[in-house]
Amino acid sequence: MRVDRSRLPEVGADPAFRFPDIVRHTLHNGLQLRTIERRTMPVTSMVVQVDGGAVADPRGREGLAAMTADMLDEGTGSLGAIEVSEGLARIGARYDADAGADVTSLSLTTLQRFAECGVAWLAELLIRPSLRSADFDRVRQMRLDRLQQLKDLPAAVAERAFLRLMYGDHAYGHLAIGDAVSLGAMTLEDVTAFHARRFGPSRTTITIAGSDTHDGLLRLVDGAFSGWSDDATIDEPASASAGQPEASSRLTVVPREGAPQSELRIGHLSARRDSPDYPALLVMNAVLGGEFVSRINLKLREEKGYTYGARSGFDWRRGLAPFVLRASVHTEATADAISDCLAELEGIRGPRPPSDSEMVLAKASLTRGYPRGFETAQQVARSVARLALYGLPDTYFEEFVPRVQAVEAADVVKVAGRYIDPARAVVLVVGDHQSIADSLSPLGLGEPNLLAADD
Repeated sequence: MRVDRSRLPEVGADPAFRFPDIVRHTLHNGLQLRTIERRTMPVTSMVVQVDGGAVADPRGREGLAAMTADMLDEGTGSLGAIEVSEGLARIGARYDADAGADVTSLSLTTLQRFAECGVAWLAELLIRPSLRSADFDRVRQMRLDRLQQLKDLPAAVAERAFLRLMYGDHAYGHLAIGDAVSLGAMTLEDVTAFHARRFGPSRTTITIAGSDTHDGLLRLVDGAFSGWSDDATIDEPASASAGQPEASSRLTVVPREGAPQSELRIGHLSARRDSPDYPALLVMNAVLGGEFVSRINLKLREEKGYTYGARSGFDWRRGLAPFVLRASVHTEATADAISDCLAELEGIRGPRPPSDSEMVLAKASLTRGYPRGFETAQQVARSVARLALYGLPDTYFEEFVPRVQAVEAADVVKVAGRYIDPARAVVLVVGDHQSIADSLSPLGLGEPNLLAADD
C-alpha cells in the first residue's frame, strides 16, 4: 500500500477511555477503602490519606503535620530507621510520606507477592511509629537546615510570601515545612499529641490498586488495619474555608539587592477544585499560560526574550485555590513583564478570545496523552486517591475527555471573566528593589509593600 509522505496523516477521533472499576468499602472501624483491580503487572500500590495536612497545624506550630509525617518511618516498635529501611528494601518497596495542604499521605508500592508484607509495614508505620527523641532532634535539625537553604532560592521565597498574601493568617497561608520559629519551638510531645489526635481510621481513606480481586485487596487491607481504633479525644477536622485578606497595596516586593532576575508571582484566590467549571478552567489556562505554546510564555519568552519560561495555573486544594502566574525575568524587564502579564489576563476575558487554533491546541494538550497518566499501578492509586481528596465521582476519569472536548471558546471567555480578574490580582516581586522601584510606579498598583525574606 502506497503511503503519501507529502502530508501528515489525518487525525482521528479520540478513542473512548475506559478506567478500571472502583469499588468502595467501609471497614468496621470506619476506615474508607477504595480498591481497583489492575492486572497488567504483578504490582500493588497503596495510598493512605489522613485528613489534616498543613491546614491542621496549630498556630505557632506551623510544620507540625509535615514533621509528623517525616517521623513515621523513623522506627516502629523496637525497630529503628535503618531496620525499617532494610525491611522495605527486602521486598523492593517504594515508600513515601508527605503532608499536603489538606491531608497527610503515605504511599507504598511493591510486587504483588510481597503485598501482604508491604501493607503490614505501612500499617505499622502509620499506627505505631516509635517517635523517639533522638530521631525527632535529628529530623527537626534537617528541616531547619532545609529552611536555611530555601532562603537562598528566590522561587522558594516567592512561594512562601505569595501564600501569605493569598491566605493571611489562615492555615493555608504557610508552607507545609513551617518556619524556623515554629520548628524551634516544636517538641516531641507536640508530634506525639498530633499523631494521637489526628491519626485515626474514621478520618483515613486508603486506595489500593493491584493484580488481585477486589475481595482480595479488601482482605489485605482489613487484615492489617482492622485492629486500628479511634482515640476518644480525636479532634474535629480543620476548616478548609479561606478568603483572601484585604491588602493596602496590590504590589509587594521582597528586596534582594543585586539580584540579576526578578521572581514574579501574579494572582488571586479564584476557584475550588470541585467547581463544575473545572474543564473550561483547564482549557482557559492551557490557552493562557499552562503550556509552552500558550500566550504568556510566547509573549515573555519568544517575543520579548525576558525569561526562559512563564507558566500559570491553579494551586488546587479543598478550599478556595489561587490562580497564579509564575515567571523569573531579567531585572530590567520586571515592570514590562508585569504589564504584559496583566494585559494577557485581561485579554482572555473578552478582548482577545481564544482562536480556533488555540482551542484545538489547548484541548489536544489535555486529552491526547490523557491515558498515559494511568499506565502504572502507582499512577492509578494516586489518581483515585485524588478523587477521594476532592470528593469527586468515580466516573470522573471516563468523563474527563468528553467534557474537555465539549468546551467552546465562549466557555473559556465566560470562566475567565468569572475567575480571573487582573484588577484585583496581587503582584509579588522578589528582586532588586532599588533597580526596579522607579519603573514599577507607572503600573498603577500603589506603593509597594516591602517584606523581608523571613516575614
